Amino acid sequence: MTEIHLKSVRKAYGELEVIHGVDLQVNSGEFCVFVGPSGCGKSTLLRIIAGLEDITSGTIEIDGVVVNTVGAADRGLAMVFQSYALYPHMTVYKNMAFGLENSKMPRAQIDERVRKTAELLQITDYLERRPKALSGGQRQRVAIGRAIVRDPKAFLFDEPLSNLDAELRVTMRKELSALHANIGGTMIYVTHDQVEAMTLADRIVVLQKGIIEQVGAPLDLYNRPCNAFVAGFIGSPRMNMFEGHVTRDGDEMVLNIQGAHLHVPNVPDLKDGDRITMGIRPEHISVHADGSGELNAAVTVSEQLGGDTYVYCDAPGLPQITVHQPGQLPVARGQTLSLSFERAQMHLFGADGKVVANGLPG
Repeated sequence: MTEIHLKSVRKAYGELEVIHGVDLQVNSGEFCVFVGPSGCGKSTLLRIIAGLEDITSGTIEIDGVVVNTVGAADRGLAMVFQSYALYPHMTVYKNMAFGLENSKMPRAQIDERVRKTAELLQITDYLERRPKALSGGQRQRVAIGRAIVRDPKAFLFDEPLSNLDAELRVTMRKELSALHANIGGTMIYVTHDQVEAMTLADRIVVLQKGIIEQVGAPLDLYNRPCNAFVAGFIGSPRMNMFEGHVTRDGDEMVLNIQGAHLHVPNVPDLKDGDRITMGIRPEHISVHADGSGELNAAVTVSEQLGGDTYVYCDAPGLPQITVHQPGQLPVARGQTLSLSFERAQMHLFGADGKVVANGLPG
C-alpha cells in the first residue's frame, strides 16, 4: 500500500493562485475524501497528485519518492473520472484489458486479472457488451474495474457518482466502501457531496478557496468543527447558525441572538460585548409541547418522512431554523413551536469564525 505526502503545494494560473500551500499526508491504505464547495480546488489537487497538472511550487512524494517531474503514466496511480471515459467501440472486456495490453502483459495474466475483477464487481455477464448497452451504474463499475486490473499504488476518484441518480448513488457508495474493505489500497476521493464524504471516508479533508480548513475523521469534524465554515458545510441538513453577542451575568453568560437570550456557563475566552455565532444542529433542538422552551418559532414547512420529521421554522430577526425530531411529529404550517437548545451540543464561534467552544456544560 502507498503513502502520499504533499508539502507546501501551490498552484497558480498566471497571477491567479488556486492552491495555497497545501500540506497533507494521505496514509497507507486510507480512504481519504476531499470535500468542499465548487471552485474550492479539490479536483485541481487530485489532478496534481495524478500528474495531470503541474505544481507551481512545493513537493509531491509517493512512498517517499519525489514525483514532481514524473509523468502521470509513470506514477503508478489509477484515476476514475466522473465521465467514465470508456472507449465506446470496445467491449467491457477490451476496455478493462486495454491498458494491460499496452504494457505488454502476457495474455493469460490479462485474462485472469480482468475476469477476477469482473467477478469482484459483479460485471462478468457484461464483458462482451459495449458501454452504450450498459446503465450508468454498470459503466461506473467498468471504469472502476479498469483501474483495479492495473493493480495501482493508489486509486484516485474524481466525483465518480455525480452522474448517477440518487438511489444508485446510495448503492454505489455501499459498493465502494465494500470494495475498499475487500482490496484495501490507498484511495483519494473527490466530491462536493458531504454525505458521500461522511459515509465513505476514513478521513475527510475540507477545502475552501484552495486552503485546507480541517482534516479529520468524519465524526470528529461533525462533533468538533474548527471553524464556522466546517460546521456549516459538514452535516445534512446544515447546522443552524445564529449571530449575536455576549453579555456577562455573574457566573453565567448570556448569548443574545435577536429574540432569544440564552443563559449559558461562562466561556473563559469570551468577554462582555464580544460578537459570536452560535451553532446548533437540527437534532439538538428540542420541542416543548407545554411551551416551556426558550424561543417561539412558527412552522413554515414540515417534512414527514415516517421515521423522521424535519420542521423548518421562522422566528423574528433570525435565519430559518431547522429542527429534526425522530419519529412522527404532527405539526401544521403556521403553528407555533416552543424550542430549546441543548447546551452540551452548542458550538460557539468568534468574530473571526474560529471555534471558541464545541459543547458547553449543562
